[in-house]
Amino acid sequence: MTSTPGTGPDAAGTGAEPHGSDGRPAKPAKRARGGLLGWLREIGIILAVSIVLSFIIKTFLFKAFYIPSESMVPTLEENDRIFVNLMIPRNAALQRGDVVVFKDTKGWLPSLPPSTPNPVTEALEFVGLLPDTSQQHLIKRVIGLPGDHVVCCDASQHITVNGAPLTEPYVNPAETPRPMPFDVTVPQGTIWVMGDNRNHSSDSRFHDAAQPGSGFISLDDVEGKASVIAWPLNRIQVLDNYPGTFSAVPSPR
Repeated sequence: MTSTPGTGPDAAGTGAEPHGSDGRPAKPAKRARGGLLGWLREIGIILAVSIVLSFIIKTFLFKAFYIPSESMVPTLEENDRIFVNLMIPRNAALQRGDVVVFKDTKGWLPSLPPSTPNPVTEALEFVGLLPDTSQQHLIKRVIGLPGDHVVCCDASQHITVNGAPLTEPYVNPAETPRPMPFDVTVPQGTIWVMGDNRNHSSDSRFHDAAQPGSGFISLDDVEGKASVIAWPLNRIQVLDNYPGTFSAVPSPR
């Protein structure tokens, strides 16, 4: 028996080459990449995007620092990790009571012995994935703004700003501050800063006493306003600048 054309076993069998609508042989579909290679590729993309975003954030918005000393106890404990708002004072004015991080351009810190650099740590700090550990920065609270007249102390041992006495709830309650007399007017473009742990903070008071004028911090050296304690977990909180403490301070003359 003969087979009718088109109805034999090879008419639609595996030996026939598929054709497209234009009559040409159809190209075989590419197999989608998957498995380990695809998974690694996705992880690489995620890491790259994370690094770029982290670098942008730490350059323009927030930067992480760690606290190396006890000068801001009880507000900040040694080894706390904080986030600093870089928009202040870059895009918004500082306020009295703000906690600020500033570069040590005046040599307040003792010189450190040379250490072996760790390229991995330095790279992670550069892109913002680790807090800055360079120890070339200090952190204090703003007490006087440009033009302010800051004095220690009145008859009640209170610091005054433009004649208004300050009640300072942020000062370490574990120790009564030892008065260190000073009477300064803050020059334009600078601030007067003090630590909350007054008896253990080498701040504007000490450096101005050693060399008058060296206690003022240039606004150009201010990295930003410390906004949040991010680590350890049991200390996560937004930092207060105590506006009530400074609400009665008049504008400088």
